Amino acid sequence: MTTHVKRAFKYRFRPTDAQAAELSRTFGCVRKVYNMALAARTEAWARQERVNYNQTSAMLTDWKKTEELAYLNEVSSVPLQQALRHLQLAFANFFGKRAKYPRFKSRKRSRRSAEYTTSAFRYRDGRLTLAKMAEPLDIVWSRSLPEGVSPSTVTVSQDAAGRWFVSMLCEDPSVRSLPVTDTTVGIDVGLDHLLTLSTGEKVSNPRHERRDRTALARAQRNLARKVPGEGANRAKARRKVARIHARIADRRRDGLHKLTTRLVRENQTLVIEDLTVRTMVKNRSPARAISDAAWSEFRGMLEYKAAWYGREVIAVDRFFPSSKLCSACGALARSMPLRVRTWTCEGCGTTHDRDVNAAKNLKAAGLAVSVCGAGVRPQRRTPGGQPATKQKSPRREP
Repeated sequence: MTTHVKRAFKYRFRPTDAQAAELSRTFGCVRKVYNMALAARTEAWARQERVNYNQTSAMLTDWKKTEELAYLNEVSSVPLQQALRHLQLAFANFFGKRAKYPRFKSRKRSRRSAEYTTSAFRYRDGRLTLAKMAEPLDIVWSRSLPEGVSPSTVTVSQDAAGRWFVSMLCEDPSVRSLPVTDTTVGIDVGLDHLLTLSTGEKVSNPRHERRDRTALARAQRNLARKVPGEGANRAKARRKVARIHARIADRRRDGLHKLTTRLVRENQTLVIEDLTVRTMVKNRSPARAISDAAWSEFRGMLEYKAAWYGREVIAVDRFFPSSKLCSACGALARSMPLRVRTWTCEGCGTTHDRDVNAAKNLKAAGLAVSVCGAGVRPQRRTPGGQPATKQKSPRREP
């Protein structure tokens, strides 16, 4: 069965000087329009008025007619309209209590990007030409788009390391559901080992950040010695730090893609533990190692790939005692400090590897959930759902 999914294909490209200047102007105009619209909506909110996308679009038309903002006419209007749509989505997420109040975009810290819809680009025979440009982009085609498919949206961006990217969103008919199997695996994440599976397999933690820690520290000290400002030497030092961070992130992302693809292909049901990574990194001691492990990114990849290929991901509640529970007899240990890696159950005498035992318990909990339908999804994603580990038997009336 073919599953029609929207999939983004991201490529690097090398712009000409004219294209780089045009895109830089577009990035600046997108940021300006977004900030002005956000300021207008914030002021209206203070007056207890609601401003929607249509009203901000009318404001944009008026802004273009003024002398001080006439430069907005020099770039394509589509990225500017898309910026207003992104702001509308940000407010929708805020009112839906899924995100905080939208923030203003910063020239130095915010992502430099512009989004083009079909009316603002031309894609023919593998050549992509954006609005206001005479020549197509020189794209490095690391892989081809699906045959007979044209992008519906194109997003151009530049990262902190100065690299240019183009992301093409299109419907990929080549994504097919995998054959159904009866394989279920429990996955316990960690730091000594990135993953421990209920099968007993342990995936080593590559620790990508540690490999470049010395070079990164040297580059950061060099940057700290530069006088703050817009000097060329400081800009070069900043780009050097950004390139090291980009190299670390690329290696990490590549490893996670390979790992999650293998897990999804081999297993029908994947059981993981819901972790509050945002809270865990507040502990300064393991914060660097937790961030380098990228548990949240791993989970995100696992979930969307499972949706693509007809698999199921079950997230067990974070309070489930997977490490302290004996997977052989079900006895619960009194305490289990992190330094304890192996332990012996007092009830049945079985000696457990801490991580393997946790993965087995997660698998058992996931199987119970798939059979009885108890809610173990994270509370923050399914408000009101009671986890299986917290359900109580109904009280009998006297």
